[in-house]
Amino acid sequence: MENVVINYWAVLVAGLSTFLIGGLWYSPAVFGKAWMKENGFTEEDLKNGSMAKIFGLAFFLALIAAINLAMFMGQEDDPATGALWGFLAGFGWVATFVGTHYLFERKSFKLFLINAGYSVVALTVMGTILAAWK
Repeated sequence: MENVVINYWAVLVAGLSTFLIGGLWYSPAVFGKAWMKENGFTEEDLKNGSMAKIFGLAFFLALIAAINLAMFMGQEDDPATGALWGFLAGFGWVATFVGTHYLFERKSFKLFLINAGYSVVALTVMGTILAAWK
């Protein structure tokens, strides 16, 4: 087994990229209104809860995802191949499992496309960053 050297600056940037993508993806201008409707959320609902806790834990989880993807990719240093690995992780693992959950939870196909689509895009970008920054 090869020793995988992880660039933690790349992991940090890859983790932060999920916030940039998510901010745009779930904005009212893109999928935010549809996401709220499919979840039955109101603006008031979204004001409840600890945003520091939500964003803090989301960032922690993004870092775990970035480290995991970096370990999976190994010493990959071609951004196009990194994007492919990220896409395959997003589509082949995350989207398929999210889809399975949504089937049993009877959630809408539209919500699946919004949430799984975000995961696929975010992991594709993560893979690109991690491979480019070796």
